[in-house]
Amino acid sequence: MLTRARLLSALAAPLILFPTNTLLAAADYSTTISSSIDWGTWEGWGTSLAWWAAAFGDSDDLADIFFSLDTVSWGSQSLPGLGFNIGRYNAGACSWNSVDGESMAVSSNMIPSRQIEGYWLDWDSSDPSSSSWDWYVDEQQRNMMWKARDRGANRFELFSNSPMWWMCYNHNPSGADDGGEDNLQSWNYQNHAVYLATIAKYAADNWGIDFETVEAFNEPMSGWWSSTGTQEGCHFEASTQAAVLPLLRQELDSRGLAGAMIAASDETNYDVAVSTYSSLGDAALSYVDRINVHGYQGSGGRRDVLYDYTSSAGKILWNSEYGESDATGESLVRNLMLDLRLLHPTAWVYWQVLDGSGWGLIDADNDAASVGAATQKYFCVAQFARHIREGMTILDGGLGNVIPAYDEENHKLVVVAANWDDAQYITFDLSAFSTAGADGQPVPRWATHVGSGDQYVSYPSDTVVSGSSFWSYFETGMVQTFEVENVYL
Repeated sequence: MLTRARLLSALAAPLILFPTNTLLAAADYSTTISSSIDWGTWEGWGTSLAWWAAAFGDSDDLADIFFSLDTVSWGSQSLPGLGFNIGRYNAGACSWNSVDGESMAVSSNMIPSRQIEGYWLDWDSSDPSSSSWDWYVDEQQRNMMWKARDRGANRFELFSNSPMWWMCYNHNPSGADDGGEDNLQSWNYQNHAVYLATIAKYAADNWGIDFETVEAFNEPMSGWWSSTGTQEGCHFEASTQAAVLPLLRQELDSRGLAGAMIAASDETNYDVAVSTYSSLGDAALSYVDRINVHGYQGSGGRRDVLYDYTSSAGKILWNSEYGESDATGESLVRNLMLDLRLLHPTAWVYWQVLDGSGWGLIDADNDAASVGAATQKYFCVAQFARHIREGMTILDGGLGNVIPAYDEENHKLVVVAANWDDAQYITFDLSAFSTAGADGQPVPRWATHVGSGDQYVSYPSDTVVSGSSFWSYFETGMVQTFEVENVYL
């Protein structure tokens, strides 16, 4: 039997005359792709548009990069478009007018690029055609939303980080003086719902955008939304959320938007989400069509518990916001695979595609309006987003580092896999399918290394089907995507 040491020694010799399949016996392990375990129909990939789009909303190149599948020249790089089909539009909370001598309070730590201008300037009138409303603010974020739509994005969500400043107890859209206290005035519960429903109606009538969902809260149970914060935010107790949700449904319905779903509650992590939904009560939860959660618990938290909860409640589940500062892409790949394996969302949304300190897929400074190069994390996202597409079915790959998706219309199986161990071969067993290609059929693959190395390299024909399986060599820290044609359930 060929040992790993002898295998690696053998690999030093030229192998270019032999297909990779000739080394089946040397495969370190095999996994079977299930044809019957169905984790749901994929709805897509996306990004929130605040704050980066408010700074760069006029860029066609960036729109192509994030919302098309085109290859785009970007500085010295050639970037494969990510083809996102989801955009989350942020209803701003800021305005700089005075209302009866009162004006917005601004945190001394506020980052200017994180102030999003709101449309409802004062409490004098709820009529969107009155002078109380200004529909010309926030032009750049709107521009990028339109560019996304024109490139094929088809799912949009309207979300709020904070109610308009004048609805807040301290008039500060960064949060209450004590971050653990509600900051939405009780007499403005209805107005918060009116604000969001009015934007959704105006967008449908004037922007050519139908918001699929409306989300009234952002990480509402978190205790860090304070008057000294760096961005818009607001704490909402579960009882406050429960009071606002039926009002939002009422306001949407009264404007002819009965088809618009309500999403809630965008909690910061999986465990907090379980706690919030357990506290809302059945009456309030009945108004929630989709459960949103953020992925800031990283590799921790009980993803499976949240999935069981939402599944038993008959709710759709999205990871509606994810981000971290690891530009290598390793954290993203590991956490995304945990999500697809245990949380089972039907969509996944990155927070800031343009940002600094490793947070962005492309390095950028939104305040200085400067954009740099794509990070290695960008190319890791491409492994998933360019291949697992809307309408595919997420299947079970048998292992936590293997994510398959099936395109029934085109009879194509996509497999994304990663290797964190020593360099080795991985065999993918497709015997659960009635047909899995034909002997010798090429299996195109794309390779990315976390950290550094291959970014998104295509290998169209060096891997082939043999019997009911195929295999490939994985270096340490390598992520690969395979597309197998002519696969039938």
